[in-house]
Amino acid sequence: MKKRLFVTIQYLEIGGAERSLLGMLNAIDYSQWDVDLFVYEHRGEFMQFIPKEVHLLPEISAYAAINRPMTTILRQGHLQVLLARLLAKIQFARYRKNIKVKDSYAIFQYVADCVTPVLPSLKKFGKYDVAISYLTPHNIVRDKVLADKKYAWIHTDYNTVAVNTQKELPVWSSYDRIMAVSEDVRTSFITSFPSLADKVCVFENILSPAFVREQAQLEDVSSEMPRHEGELIFCSVGRFTYQKNFESAPQICRLLKEKGLRFRWYLIGYGPDEALIKENAAKEGVEDLCIVLGKKSNPYPYMAACDIYLQPSRYEGKAVTVREAQMLYKPVVISRFPTSAAQVEENIDGVIVPLDNEGFAEGLFLFAKDEKKRAEIADYLQQHDFGNEKEIEKLSD
Repeated sequence: MKKRLFVTIQYLEIGGAERSLLGMLNAIDYSQWDVDLFVYEHRGEFMQFIPKEVHLLPEISAYAAINRPMTTILRQGHLQVLLARLLAKIQFARYRKNIKVKDSYAIFQYVADCVTPVLPSLKKFGKYDVAISYLTPHNIVRDKVLADKKYAWIHTDYNTVAVNTQKELPVWSSYDRIMAVSEDVRTSFITSFPSLADKVCVFENILSPAFVREQAQLEDVSSEMPRHEGELIFCSVGRFTYQKNFESAPQICRLLKEKGLRFRWYLIGYGPDEALIKENAAKEGVEDLCIVLGKKSNPYPYMAACDIYLQPSRYEGKAVTVREAQMLYKPVVISRFPTSAAQVEENIDGVIVPLDNEGFAEGLFLFAKDEKKRAEIADYLQQHDFGNEKEIEKLSD
């Protein structure tokens, strides 16, 4: 008899965790597992890529309301969810005032603690052998799903974000296993929650080189990323948020231009910092060099069209896009964020440069001018298989 697996995530917008989830779903042996996927809100470009073997559970309106604007929630009649979110906002404001932290991931846990009790139970879907909560916070699988074993995923380097560990500990403690996407993520998590060390194991983002390369061949993007003689093409993919640091790209472009490098840097993605990126590009006078192409449901043709893939992040758990670029044989340049050494083997399959704008620009300039080094890294990438589909076996361990 097949085992039953429940998996949940908020939505399937374009993002690293969402792509990682699809990689896991594609790696599952469906002769052994029946899989139910519960997406709180059925939105996002990646909805179309859910494997046909997966049973997509129906959207439940109260869950879909969790991330929507409060005016929308009120209009849709979800008064309990609205009041719960307002309570969370008040509680978090008091907490933030006391610890004097401007930005904190702790808000998500406050929302989860307040909202989860007013959500309908998911136990009507039956009992599962394993239930997976793929993104924090993890209250819903803990409280609303019936399963023999429950696993929670951690994608974030806890050394780089402000959380309320006292508030999160009861939630994490309730899970049978905690899956960290890299060894560094595991280490940072244990630093914050030492009592949970025995529960935490590494489960890397599952990525398929065959899928990435197949998708890269589906579109011709030369009209959007034209190649001009003597110019290098840079590309970055991700959400336009503080974490990804794309608002620094314009200044980096200006510094590279001053060094005499000929290039164009294309940004694929979306997010709250899009206007800031464009504003900074105008301020630095590099609108023609730092080009925002926006959200793309299939980013791989754009990655395949570049000469160097760039990841200027302030912090990462383990950036999915960096590994995908390597699968497309693209030399990668990443910033020296805290877990960068787990992402790239320096000067072997990529290059790590300083995080500050001047250091990033200087390191990128030297690498861009070193055609021999770029060729060596590209050759190395072509000779190595970055697939890790066997990670899926850990679900049955």
